[in-house]
Amino acid sequence: MLEGLMQDDFPLTLHHMLRRMRSCHPGAEVVTLTPDGSTERVTFGETAERVDRLARALGNLGIGPGDRVGTFAWNNQRHFELYMAIPCVGAVLHTLNIRLFAEQLTYIVNHANDEVIFVDDSLVPLLEKLAPQMPGVRHFVVMGDGDAGDLPRTLRYEDLLEQAGPGAFDYPAVDERQAAALCYTSGTTGNPKGVLYSHRSICLHSTATLMTDALALSRRDRALVVVPMFHANAWGIPHGAALAGTDLIMPDRFLQAESLAALIAAERPTIVGCVPTIFADLLRYAEQHPVDLSSLKNAACGGSAVPRQLMKDFQERHDVRVFQAWGMTETSPMATYSRPDESRGHDDAYWDDRAKQGRPLPWVELRLIGDDEEEVDWDGQSTGEVQVRGPWIAARYFNDDSGDEKFDKGWLRTGDIAAMDPQGSMQITDRAKDVIKSGGEWISSVELENEVMAHPDVVEAAVIAKPDERWAERPLCCVVLREGADISADGLIEHLRPRVAKWWLPDEFAFIAEVPKTSVGKFDKKVLRRQLGEETLPGRVMVGTSSAAPSS
Repeated sequence: MLEGLMQDDFPLTLHHMLRRMRSCHPGAEVVTLTPDGSTERVTFGETAERVDRLARALGNLGIGPGDRVGTFAWNNQRHFELYMAIPCVGAVLHTLNIRLFAEQLTYIVNHANDEVIFVDDSLVPLLEKLAPQMPGVRHFVVMGDGDAGDLPRTLRYEDLLEQAGPGAFDYPAVDERQAAALCYTSGTTGNPKGVLYSHRSICLHSTATLMTDALALSRRDRALVVVPMFHANAWGIPHGAALAGTDLIMPDRFLQAESLAALIAAERPTIVGCVPTIFADLLRYAEQHPVDLSSLKNAACGGSAVPRQLMKDFQERHDVRVFQAWGMTETSPMATYSRPDESRGHDDAYWDDRAKQGRPLPWVELRLIGDDEEEVDWDGQSTGEVQVRGPWIAARYFNDDSGDEKFDKGWLRTGDIAAMDPQGSMQITDRAKDVIKSGGEWISSVELENEVMAHPDVVEAAVIAKPDERWAERPLCCVVLREGADISADGLIEHLRPRVAKWWLPDEFAFIAEVPKTSVGKFDKKVLRRQLGEETLPGRVMVGTSSAAPSS
């Protein structure tokens, strides 16, 4: 073999991103919205200096290679500093989802063996109640001047940086295949699963965000990062911005349409990334108030399927192009992107293409596997389970073999059912699993069923997804009550309230005589979904509208 004469072992690590922030893009900005409506600004050059201080502070806290460091924070400047500093000292950034139910959050922290957790002061009340159940956490570092509450072993972020002192930091060498970040997904039954990203996978995924047929980040852009930094690397936007010199506009906790509209008008972002729910809220607000969205040229939407009408309304009313992406935590997350050719005009075929989940990004390979375990043709009609592989696709879960069935000889089985057209564009048609995706977040139907059936008056419960204009999907719980029981829909909600996250609570119940069964005795949810679609599902009661279940 004649070998190429290239520098094959140039390391693909986050050190390179930090060097580019310091040397190539020192004037790029990180802008964070504050509670009084003003903004705090810091340049990439200044951010890099603070990252140096933070790196020293991590060492002073005893953080070493491979140690997991948790973040419990909104999208803001300090979170971005942690994104860079923790992996660059050889430790592992573990972003904690603030929306998880308490039991899941506690499990994740303990399973990951987090040594230190950095928490925004506004989120202290959520974390302080759980801290006693996290004995392995040596320190909780509060970011901001707010009250630390009853959090034990607390330190202050700015105090740590002040004590660390100024000056360049001598970063340790890290291997590109070394773990850099950890994010847990709870999209299936059982305990949440950890996806452990490497420096190499993050670098390659972030490079893909710069491509014209993807997010197209550049040094001429300003990115409004609405997608949470605690969820799947914020779609790679912070890392891509570090590479390209893209300004970052961080909304912190202020995700309401009014706040976002004002931030867009004031800061003039060219791209925004968020789930369909946020876009729908922003569109409704824009219909009732004068807003200036004219700076936006590329809006990325994901988390669940983007309604065609939503995309058309934004484009026709505000000249904002909303493009959808598809992926999951296990795919870093971006795997496909739908950005059709604008030059052909906006006919029906164009909007058909826009409504699809798009083409696999370079270095992502995709196949469809049918029920016969054979590959399905890309003819636009035949469907199969989506399986993907590539350098930023997970190979297995972190310290957990219970999900090994999702990994098939180098391919990730996604659980999504789709068709691929001859031009390589994917259309999701169904899901193999019975999870519900509401507002871009997963709800496990099986776990919700188990909690409902924990009520003594419930004999059986089957949860299905019902379409929802705002959230895309919401859980509808079909319940069989014991004879003589008179528990209401509201009563079941009160039973569930301390057991599941607030956004898991069903909007509607259907009180039925029996859950349909398959030939092997499993719940046959296809029958329930068909009845819902045909509006023949009996005993439906909206939460808050009835004090008792209808009599059978």
